[in-house]
Amino acid sequence: MKKILFALCLLVLCACGKKKAVLLPEIQNAKITEIKDVSPAYLFYDETKPDSLDLNRANLIISTNWLVNVDKRLTLKQVIPAIKKLQNKKRNSSHKNENARNYYTCNDTSIKNLGFIDFTDVVYRVGDEDVELENDYDIYHLIVDKEKQIQIVDTNRKIIKTDFKNVIEVLQDLSEKAKLQNMLTLSFIKNISFQDYITIKALLLSAEIDNLKISNSEFISD
Repeated sequence: MKKILFALCLLVLCACGKKKAVLLPEIQNAKITEIKDVSPAYLFYDETKPDSLDLNRANLIISTNWLVNVDKRLTLKQVIPAIKKLQNKKRNSSHKNENARNYYTCNDTSIKNLGFIDFTDVVYRVGDEDVELENDYDIYHLIVDKEKQIQIVDTNRKIIKTDFKNVIEVLQDLSEKAKLQNMLTLSFIKNISFQDYITIKALLLSAEIDNLKISNSEFISD
């Protein structure tokens, strides 16, 4: 398929004679703004559904790059189960293309066009699922709650409280003081909006903090 390059913050899909809209999450200064060979999936916000979520994946092609269009009003509780199913569908397919990636589609307000966030390698861990982290790092845990407040827990279990506006400055300070390379794990309360989730992801991806590696494991908790 030809490359996607839109200037829309509102995607509309016509299906069965009905128009459905996706309000895309907003970001700024996306690193990825053009993708070739794509197929889309849509996660609509639909209050008529039991969980307010309507997934349309009819146009997905396994061998392509997937553009996953998620309505920013949905919560992680609603979104993540569907995202995990999509990831597993591609990972377990005998027709998969090892070079094909998965992206969240966003509205980049700085260029008034679309921007994309790659989530191909993210492993979403729901509930109390444990993961063994590498020992060659100072481990920091970044926790985002539903009030948009952030706690960063360091290797000594010291808690640093911050917010969306100041979190990058705090992480930069921690990175400068670290003796080892830092590994940052991300944890999100399941009731935060997809917009808030994408805001944090975009901030971290654009910051380019020296001596900081972000874990592929992301935790979704109560």
